[in-house]
Amino acid sequence: MAWTMRLWRPRSLGVALGVFMTIGFGLQFLGGSFQRRLPGLQLRQSWIPSLGTTVKSCLPRQRLVFLKTHKSGSSSVLNLLHRYGDQQGLRFALPAHYQFGYPKLFQASKVKGYHPQSSDTQKPFHILCHHMRFNLKEVLQVMPSDSFFFSIVRDPAALARSAFSYYKSVSSAFRKAPSLAAFLSNPQAFYRPGARGNHYARNLLWFDFGLPSPPETKTMKVSPQLPRDPKSLQLHIVPSGASPGTLFHPITTAANSYKQPASLVSSDFRPSSFIQWGLAWLDSVFDLVMVAEYFDESLVLLADALCWSLDDVVGFMHNAQAGKKQSLIRTANKTVVTGEDQQLAKQARAWNNLDWALYIHFNRSLWARIEQYGRSRLQRAVAELRARREALAKRCLMGGEALDPKYIADVKLRPLQFGSAKVLGYVLQSGLNQKDKEECERLATPELQYKDKLDAKQFPPTVSSPLKSSRLLPP
Repeated sequence: MAWTMRLWRPRSLGVALGVFMTIGFGLQFLGGSFQRRLPGLQLRQSWIPSLGTTVKSCLPRQRLVFLKTHKSGSSSVLNLLHRYGDQQGLRFALPAHYQFGYPKLFQASKVKGYHPQSSDTQKPFHILCHHMRFNLKEVLQVMPSDSFFFSIVRDPAALARSAFSYYKSVSSAFRKAPSLAAFLSNPQAFYRPGARGNHYARNLLWFDFGLPSPPETKTMKVSPQLPRDPKSLQLHIVPSGASPGTLFHPITTAANSYKQPASLVSSDFRPSSFIQWGLAWLDSVFDLVMVAEYFDESLVLLADALCWSLDDVVGFMHNAQAGKKQSLIRTANKTVVTGEDQQLAKQARAWNNLDWALYIHFNRSLWARIEQYGRSRLQRAVAELRARREALAKRCLMGGEALDPKYIADVKLRPLQFGSAKVLGYVLQSGLNQKDKEECERLATPELQYKDKLDAKQFPPTVSSPLKSSRLLPP
């Protein structure tokens, strides 16, 4: 029964500790398993139309670890976490600046106000969500082991376009290339492993998850406790750059032939088994991995897993780039992908082969959850989520949508401008009452400004420095 599943969905999880070394890394698993309760419901805003009342027999999850991956829609997830934690009075594990020493692996000592604690119950933080390179051993020094771990991935073809535009000035490989097409046609002519900023240029998701590249695995030992990958599921994928709303018209690709290994515990540690080993390790750690191409569907599943209301996860897109060249032609409500776009997508996925494996794997796992949740039920929830977002946009935003930053006079709402494309932001409607204005500001506040707000709230004696774009790292 759906009610029973919502109340109690058991999950056995061996909590994994990743031990990273210069020539590779091994895995150690903490023994034991624990069952995870799915928790609660938040009150809706009075001026947001409700499409029905839902009663949940659970309590909200409030110990959360979100791995904020780059150029994958993660800034929008961060905003909902900021808002939820802010309104609930939760304590964030904050970086001293805006990132936790990225691109270095996360260290607990980088958390502002961190003091080592011997037990989970003594750990004072509720939410860890700002940019880091994932390092489970150190994360568990900060957050309880029964925290809800989640992240988000994006099709490498779409990610490559966004990353090339955004990080061209900081990646030596991108900076040398005259265009993305030129880079992908012969990446080895521009890319040098280990060069400044080049983690942005290849397998960025794999890097953010804290996993090493295959050459680092020569001396790797695999734990016999490593969990196996879930059975193969049909891959659902949308064309690079297409609207993520094509939930019920999935497009299958050659990636459906992606095979599972017979065993991950093998002395013959080939690249394919290395990838499978990394994916299985991530499965043992993360409770949910969202997919950017199915962002709204992922939000519904997130709300269900955390036992939050849809109003807790509804919000606006953040850190979106304007003026991106689109090679998709829309005619008669159909999306036509050009030959050039198909070629770039194929090259991007081949170059970012580890990210492509990640995307395939978590795309499948998302659709497994969708099948369990129920497609018709999900379709209704997504429609409700979008209706609430539209109502919020009409109520809060000038023009009802994101605007060019030249129209944003309020520095508290103006996003950091970084990269070759403009980053869009929001202007609030005039005439809002105080309560609605505060809520709309929370929805529209960019991640850097919101982090400063939370910092000032948690550490009131410290006066946050004014934002200085030249000294900020890109989100």
